[in-house]
Amino acid sequence: MTSKDRALPFEPLIVIEHKKGWIPINFRELWAFRELLYFLAWRDVKVRYKQTLIGVIWAVLQPLLTMLVFTVLFGRIAKIPSDGVPYPIFVYIGLLPWQYFASVLTKSTNSMVGSAQMIKKIYFPRLIMPASTAFAALLDLLIASILLGFLMVYYGVSVSPGALLIPLLLILTLMNAIGFGMWFSALNVRYRDIQYALPFIVQIWMFATPVIYPSSIFGNRYSWMLAFNPMGGVIEAFRPAILGHLPIPWMSLAISSTVGIIVFISGMYYFRRVERYFADVI
Repeated sequence: MTSKDRALPFEPLIVIEHKKGWIPINFRELWAFRELLYFLAWRDVKVRYKQTLIGVIWAVLQPLLTMLVFTVLFGRIAKIPSDGVPYPIFVYIGLLPWQYFASVLTKSTNSMVGSAQMIKKIYFPRLIMPASTAFAALLDLLIASILLGFLMVYYGVSVSPGALLIPLLLILTLMNAIGFGMWFSALNVRYRDIQYALPFIVQIWMFATPVIYPSSIFGNRYSWMLAFNPMGGVIEAFRPAILGHLPIPWMSLAISSTVGIIVFISGMYYFRRVERYFADVI
């Protein structure tokens, strides 16, 4: 062994260098930092429920109270149809994926700014920051789903075989949350107006998504437009997948999935393109 060979380290080297143009996604690097993803997700879970009186009950309380308010206002007073399904179940199934999406979008948008000191001091794949918020929020979604089981037993509604499609719908919801999260978190680093406009955007977005109403109220002439909302076709598919009261809207799901995939891929590449400036402007 020569002196040159002895000078080489046994651990692999990570070369950090400036690159111009569009930067490819380094999936090998993301896999190498998978433990950091787990750590950040677990940190978010612990911080969320630290020093709270009722702990994880908040994960159920938020969709439950929202469901009760919507049931009174839109189910009883406004008489919005629910495709033959008890309105509390109808709206709760819509709220589960929507509140998960909205929560991840809000937290991931502020993830880069909130971790400014960490970003300035050490190197790691920045894509991990918005992705970690999505995985941390899965626990809330799982806990809140337990209440849906009790509601279905109370109203005498059974689960359909289409429930086998739920893992795919969850993956699409996760993809949409991370995709838009990457876009908004990258834009929020440079334009802090994003974090102030986001609550308004999420609120308007919910009413443009079939959470409290079925797409059928628009008729065949206009209901197809909801499919271009990435969460529209996904939420519309959740209900028939769980309840089996209607055929699964495959065409709407395909359109929403296509839009979501485009947002996810473009979000990754845009995030990678601008992340080189994060430490300078954050």
